[in-house]
Amino acid sequence: MTMMTLNPNERPVSSGFRVETSRGERIGRVSSEWFSRPDDERYLSLTALHDAVHGRAERATARTVESRAVKVEASRDNAERLALIVPGRNEPVSPTHWSFGQLCGLVGAPSSYMRQLPAPLAAINLQHGLLSHRAELVKTLEAGDGRVELRAVTGPDYGRIWDHELVAAVQRIAGDGTGDTRWKVPGVLDWSTMRHNPFVDVTAETTTLYASDRDVFLFLVDDTHPIEAGQLADGSPDLYFRGFYAWNSEVGSKTLGIASFYLRAVCQNRNLWGVEDFEQITIRHSKFAAQRFAHEAAPALDSFANSSPAPFVAGIKAARERVVARTDEDRQGFLRKRGFSKPETVRIIETVLNEEGRPPESVFDFVQGITALARSKAHQDTRLELEGKAKRLLERAA
Repeated sequence: MTMMTLNPNERPVSSGFRVETSRGERIGRVSSEWFSRPDDERYLSLTALHDAVHGRAERATARTVESRAVKVEASRDNAERLALIVPGRNEPVSPTHWSFGQLCGLVGAPSSYMRQLPAPLAAINLQHGLLSHRAELVKTLEAGDGRVELRAVTGPDYGRIWDHELVAAVQRIAGDGTGDTRWKVPGVLDWSTMRHNPFVDVTAETTTLYASDRDVFLFLVDDTHPIEAGQLADGSPDLYFRGFYAWNSEVGSKTLGIASFYLRAVCQNRNLWGVEDFEQITIRHSKFAAQRFAHEAAPALDSFANSSPAPFVAGIKAARERVVARTDEDRQGFLRKRGFSKPETVRIIETVLNEEGRPPESVFDFVQGITALARSKAHQDTRLELEGKAKRLLERAA
């Protein structure tokens, strides 16, 4: 395994460092994962995570079968469960909650309604759907040592990327994810001092490495090597560090994706604060998904992990130095020409004035005001539109 090790010429911090969370974007994706995961979906190292998802893949069998050859029957016990007889396997296969919904979707049956039916009646409806299924073929994923479960049922062209393949790609740059390389589970922001502490024990409460029976999600940062990109209003350094999160589902519940960014802090409930330069790639599990992962996603992750922050710092510096407004008329004209309404223009200018102690002058000032306005929006579409405008401004200044 090849992984990026610590550069002896870069001196990591030995204690926490002060950050400014009022700038940049706030992203709640990791917090949503942290909040919703039960203890049995939380892992304390990449090794433990990889072992878990690789083990279940080794116990799994994927096959493409004729849909009309799949037999659906109701169990004869008191539980009234459905079971499937799949070509090539003698024992019955029990659908999971997830695969039952997929099966209903493939045959055009509403899963919420089908779940309410008695098992014999649901079996009759599903059998009819499979016999008249226009695609003729389905791809199944079965797993289990004793009782065999149907983990997924998809169309025949579903391009599976295994969860352990994504975790292994991350291990190549992050080792165990606990500090043996620069990439690690993040520390925590102390709101009382506004200092981000990188040195926090990885526990079930703090970990950002997750896997369920239908997906995997992980978030790592390089928060022991903060990057200075300009100064705050009081003259102290504006510090960032790098981070990325990645996700996948080998059973078809979501795409594969990787998001990389610079950020200023991670709080206890795993919200990301002060995010800049957010980039994301996603790969649908289509026919050639595995090739795209090998030739696009994995190299992109390696490139970000090993890249220099110099272009990012230069871009921030250029945006800070590019003065575009010196008067109130200039400020209003700059924003109105870029599609902001009069009330939005007023709020952006006031936000910068309140946070910086002066009205916006540089491109960077306006970007921070726009992202602050975006954070106040309840609707995601509006927030993303504003963040997109801020990002384009910053890119043009670089």
